[in-house]
Amino acid sequence: MYIKNSQPFEGRMYVPCAIAYIKGGPLAPQLRGVVIFKSVPGGTEVYVEVSGLPQYKPAQNDAPPVGPHGFHIHEFGNCTVSDPADPFTAAGGHWNPKEQPHGNHAGDFPVLFSNDGYARMSFYTNKFTVQDVIGKAVIIHENPDDYRSQPAGAAGKRLGCGVIKWCNNGFNYR
Repeated sequence: MYIKNSQPFEGRMYVPCAIAYIKGGPLAPQLRGVVIFKSVPGGTEVYVEVSGLPQYKPAQNDAPPVGPHGFHIHEFGNCTVSDPADPFTAAGGHWNPKEQPHGNHAGDFPVLFSNDGYARMSFYTNKFTVQDVIGKAVIIHENPDDYRSQPAGAAGKRLGCGVIKWCNNGFNYR
């Protein structure tokens, strides 16, 4: 099997991977998780596992729902909390390298559905390679992405952030 960007390494095949450790900010301090990006034939597999997500609350009156949670790659690998009421703005907007309309750009991921604050999901994308996302940030939002509002889907406050970095050892296959 050929895996894009793979290299032989002492009789094994080295597959590039990246990882982001998600940490909650002031709006969700208990939030923790990991996002792994792995090179696979024709694209990238993304795996996420998080805990400490806020409980789901349906929309009421003029207030948006809490959950399912918007989940995106943002432009800059900066998870600084400058304003506790609006954390992680230093990560910039959604990463959109081809300037596609919202709902169809590389930084858009499926929403995270949680059960008792826990969510796990994996999906495939051909919109970027592992190398493309190094140095960017993964953000988990308070509200679901509507996949329509321009430019970013109206997913609400930023609950958690993690900077995407190379994995130390990649994935080794025999």
